[in-house]
Amino acid sequence: MKNYRSTIEVIRNLKAKYGDNWDGISAENAARIHIQNRFKTGLDIAKYTASIMRKDMAEYDADSSKYTQSLGCWHGFVAQQKMIAVKKQTGTTKKKYLYLSGWMVAALRSELGPLPDQSMHEKTAVPKLIEEIYTFLRQADAVELNDLFRRLDAGEDVQDEIDNFETHVVPIIADIDAGFGNEEATYLLAKKMIEAGACALQIENQVSDAKQCGHQDGKVTVPHEDFIAKLNALRYAFLELGVDEGIIVARTDSEGAGLTQKLPVSLEKGDLASKYLAFVEAEEISIEEANDDDVLLKRDGKLVRPVRMPNGLYKFKEGSNIDRVVLDCVTSLQNGADLLWIETPTPHVGQIAHMVNRVREQVPDAKLVYNNSPSFNWTINFRQQVYDAMLEAGEDVSAYNRAALMDVKYDDTDLSKRADELIRTFQVDAARDAGIFHHLITLPTYHTTALHMNDLSEGYFGDMGMLAYVAGVQRQEIRKGVSCVKHQRMSGSDLGDDHKTFFAGDKALKAGGEKNTSKQFDMVLETA
Repeated sequence: MKNYRSTIEVIRNLKAKYGDNWDGISAENAARIHIQNRFKTGLDIAKYTASIMRKDMAEYDADSSKYTQSLGCWHGFVAQQKMIAVKKQTGTTKKKYLYLSGWMVAALRSELGPLPDQSMHEKTAVPKLIEEIYTFLRQADAVELNDLFRRLDAGEDVQDEIDNFETHVVPIIADIDAGFGNEEATYLLAKKMIEAGACALQIENQVSDAKQCGHQDGKVTVPHEDFIAKLNALRYAFLELGVDEGIIVARTDSEGAGLTQKLPVSLEKGDLASKYLAFVEAEEISIEEANDDDVLLKRDGKLVRPVRMPNGLYKFKEGSNIDRVVLDCVTSLQNGADLLWIETPTPHVGQIAHMVNRVREQVPDAKLVYNNSPSFNWTINFRQQVYDAMLEAGEDVSAYNRAALMDVKYDDTDLSKRADELIRTFQVDAARDAGIFHHLITLPTYHTTALHMNDLSEGYFGDMGMLAYVAGVQRQEIRKGVSCVKHQRMSGSDLGDDHKTFFAGDKALKAGGEKNTSKQFDMVLETA
């Protein structure tokens, strides 16, 4: 990447080349606009962020404390404000990603209205959201750099900050659901997502047209051969577009899935199809007991009839889920996947580690992307985990009702404080003990929006009136230095004024004059 000063020289040379009709172009101004938009295309972003993820994965392999994190975002502005906050609070965007949730696309971005997480939303909504997020992140770069250029013009020594500016553009792990169709449909959609900027695609092994949310019942998985075809489709899409380091996250829903739609064809005993078929529940019968049109299998020299549901789906054996998860994971990693995603019934480090350790017996560097899901009741889960540990250790638990540990009366107890500490350290513990490279929360901004609107509405439409907004929102924004308190600046007003000056000189009609009410925030922000 060229820095500001070297870009000025490039523009000056261009001006000299093209002569007098470029006299209206300032080399300094052109260089500023160029630097403010480091990434010209979505593919530039995908290549850049893929290299970041590969580097982060290697660092995690060497040191499990170097895990990564993200929050799910359903709008470009939400993603932008998250990354601005992260950069302000930690001084860097390193190891902080974004997650694009298919659940939130369905619930919040579909033209059909709010939908359940069942792949019913328009597939085009996903690449459009990726593009939108990166548009907002690039704008965050432009706004911050524009402020630096203004300070440079005012005589401040900020050249080093400009030359070493850290972008808000970070990797997105994007949910492609089950591919929205067959492997060709998966490939076509993957290309659109990569072209929009996605460097990491997460795909699940459910039947595409019967897809369910990973935390709901009724999930139907596909044979390994079908899933491998879609992993191949993703890799071909990355390679076609020149994103050689693109990341594939293979998600298995087998832990909670009890059904399959297809019985794969086994060509020889012990092959992948044979292993899959071994999990299908079946009853031993004689040929005389078989009904017309029954589906029959030969298993260990005996004739068996797979258990078939009224809807034609086949049932897996009870208790086979963990074995199926392990086989899914190993097979995916051996056939092109880079990272795993395992949906679990509870956020229990020991249970996650049990599955991952079995996978690592065959693939030693296996690592997870893990959903710190709002579908879990984290409070009750961890209080019950602590209760069980206390009981096993012989501690007195007579003061607690295990089934009612969510009750507010337990909030200040020793048990609950111990549970909260386990929740606080969950990501560190799971990164160390359960192979979790990336921790994400799929739907946080869905819930924070709902919670904040609940609280603001309660006060604003109640006795607090306008004070509910001023004390609960604006005053907090000012005191905490939240970037969008000056919402005109954040939406690009100052940036636009400077650009208009570049384009029209003294004739530019600017919005940032003395009558702009945003100037009321200048002094308080300087002293906050």
